Amino acid sequence: MDAFEAIHERRSVRRFKPDPVTREDIMQIVDAANWAPSAMNRQPWEFIAVSGEYLQKMGQSFKTVIEPHLKEWDDKPDDGSSLSREGFLQFAANYGNAPVVLVVLTKAEGEPRLHTADLESASAAMENLLLAATALGLGTCWMTGPLLDSEYLRRLLAIPDDKTIVALTPLGYPAVVPKAPKRFDPELTQKIRWVGNLPEFGGVKPDGA
Repeated sequence: MDAFEAIHERRSVRRFKPDPVTREDIMQIVDAANWAPSAMNRQPWEFIAVSGEYLQKMGQSFKTVIEPHLKEWDDKPDDGSSLSREGFLQFAANYGNAPVVLVVLTKAEGEPRLHTADLESASAAMENLLLAATALGLGTCWMTGPLLDSEYLRRLLAIPDDKTIVALTPLGYPAVVPKAPKRFDPELTQKIRWVGNLPEFGGVKPDGA
């Protein structure tokens, strides 16, 4: 699978088969994440692979903190992509039955400018991780909701004070592959502007230049 295929095939998977993920696959995925670009080549990321009873405790925490936020949730058809309220709570309770959760960390210290750059760099590593998993036939789901109880996660996973959690993802073989949601502005008529004098790009000189 080439890069463009992985980008278009990646989905936010919320239902997984119980099949285990090998250590070798996890290491290959994390190696791809480790090759992400980073500001000033700081490579400010670390990873935690969580399974077993620790994953179960993470699920209990997520379900507890997310449930109050779902009171106004519009009930939707439970097709694996747009989960019903009850379906999402089931997903939260055990991360969709995924055998592994990967947690991405970055540096928490330093001046604000560097911290922002580190968050951006770790996010690039996260995207590499998702695409590498897709290339191996594994499902993922970029998640930040569990950070509503970040202090509990820090204690559970023994995350030191000089690190902050960027995001996390369940990892496993998909039991349900959701349909791709529609892209806003799929023709990119509103998503990109061309600035310059090259006629083949249709560029324009911006006001104030």
